[in-house]
Amino acid sequence: MSAQQPQESPDPPPGPSAEPSPDPSSETAGQPDPLVAATQATRSLHGLSTELTARVPQLLEAMRSVGTGLELHSTLDRICETAAELADARYAAIGVVDTEGRGLSDFVTHGISSADARKIGHRPDGKRGLLGALIAHSDTVRLADLTKDPRSAGFPPHHPPMKTFLGVPIRVQGEIFGNLYLAEKNGGGEFNDYDLHMVRVLATEAGIAIGNARLYEAATQRERWIDGSVAVTTALLSGGDADDALAVVAEQARRLADSAAGIVMLPAEEGGMEIVAVSTDNPASSLGVVLPAESPVVERLLEGEPVFVDDAAADPRMISKLTSQYGPCMLVPLQSGGRVLGALVTPRARGGRPFTEAERTLATQFASQAALALMMAEAQRDRERLAVFEDRDRIARDLHDLVIQRLFATGMMLEGAQRRSVVPEVRDGVGKAVDELDVTIQEIRTAIFALQQGPAEAPSGLRTRVLREINMAAVPLGFKPAHRFLGPIDAVVGELVGKNLIAALREALSNAFRHAEATRIEVVLDATVTLADGRPGVRLEVADDGVGIAEGGRRSGLRNLRRRAESLGGSSSYGPGIGEGGGGTTVVWEAPLQPAGQA
Repeated sequence: MSAQQPQESPDPPPGPSAEPSPDPSSETAGQPDPLVAATQATRSLHGLSTELTARVPQLLEAMRSVGTGLELHSTLDRICETAAELADARYAAIGVVDTEGRGLSDFVTHGISSADARKIGHRPDGKRGLLGALIAHSDTVRLADLTKDPRSAGFPPHHPPMKTFLGVPIRVQGEIFGNLYLAEKNGGGEFNDYDLHMVRVLATEAGIAIGNARLYEAATQRERWIDGSVAVTTALLSGGDADDALAVVAEQARRLADSAAGIVMLPAEEGGMEIVAVSTDNPASSLGVVLPAESPVVERLLEGEPVFVDDAAADPRMISKLTSQYGPCMLVPLQSGGRVLGALVTPRARGGRPFTEAERTLATQFASQAALALMMAEAQRDRERLAVFEDRDRIARDLHDLVIQRLFATGMMLEGAQRRSVVPEVRDGVGKAVDELDVTIQEIRTAIFALQQGPAEAPSGLRTRVLREINMAAVPLGFKPAHRFLGPIDAVVGELVGKNLIAALREALSNAFRHAEATRIEVVLDATVTLADGRPGVRLEVADDGVGIAEGGRRSGLRNLRRRAESLGGSSSYGPGIGEGGGGTTVVWEAPLQPAGQA
């Protein structure tokens, strides 16, 4: 059945007020002010039938309800519910037209249960059928049987049957925002002229409420992204570990974009981009995955261009298997000053709400701010490393120029005293002292070599990297922690696990130096353990005899250790130390030899 045009009231009173209100969809030049339109629509009700007059209080209450609150989606829900009550309809919906005006970006319903909505599956996209026709021609439509309308494309499986239909456009500041749909009038009747008048007035008020809600939402959204950028900048410049800084970027991006995951990728040595930080329910499945250089998306990101995808699982450009579980996705480069540092990815679950133009702009700006903070943090760490190397060079020079020379001179004096001594016991004792001085001089020379060794000269073996961390920690501690290795460390521990293990060791030694006031530290690295779930793993234990962990003290370092371990499928805990009576702290960090997805 074709669309029925609104008819005059069956029993209109005489006088000009009986004329039906003009159809807003018929205006072709200039849109009326919403308040004027609402006033005219309400005045057109004056003098109408007793039935319509009796429903005016209901209309006024509906308008008051619609104008309550500023959150956009809640406003749309209230409009649907209020329209259904006003027109006595079983079902109501609002289709929000996308920015291009070719389909629907959102679809809010009333009257369909969550279980039925899940059975139906995807929401209508508004690109075909009756909904598509209403987007192309935003006119008021009233049908006695929508299934017989030639524009109808039918219903998807599990969709409830619907016949009677009423569609009214919603305008916000003169532009089409979407359409208000009503279906299945209770009692089996059709939507009449009274329903049409009421819904038109409600649609006008809804346009005003939606406009206010959109302004409020845009302001709130900008404020959230600005706060997120400040949090990222603060975290990156706090002097923490680089991996932790990237994790902060991923976590903030996921929260701000309301996405299923936040992912940070950096250019890989072999080409392409590697996932280095993930904020999601199962980070181990994607951490360390490399997207190949031949990926069209990677090519655009490395060129500094953002990529926005409506459905990652179906887009042919997304060649990674990781995208099969995602829908709308934003991929924006982390670039500053023309330099691309990496990329930020925020995907939503399949069937999720598409990202708006405002969200895309805010995400791009957030990525630029994060990239700038990353560059500043990198420069800050370079300055700190330079200061450390300069200090190590100074210590090495002092050891060589002062300590060794004085020890050497002391040894020569002892040798002279040994030759002049006539008592055998004294000569033997002095000889042993000279030998000990020679050993001490050799150990100091070894320490000087280690202090002068640059990071690029260090071997890549995990055992060597552990020893290097222990030797570096000995400088601020004033003593060298004891260490013990169990199992073929270098042969069985994977690169990803080894990288996180070194970071965990550095964190544990740093905590012992800054907080524990320890005089003895023992480091044990065991690659022969079996984890609680039966998998072979590696365990790092760092025990000290310090003051222990105070009640109510900071736990940020321990949280970092736990997060690293859990991202690999492992765990981290702490207990009594090696001091008298269990004094101090023992930190235990363990992870599988090969995390999930890296086997």
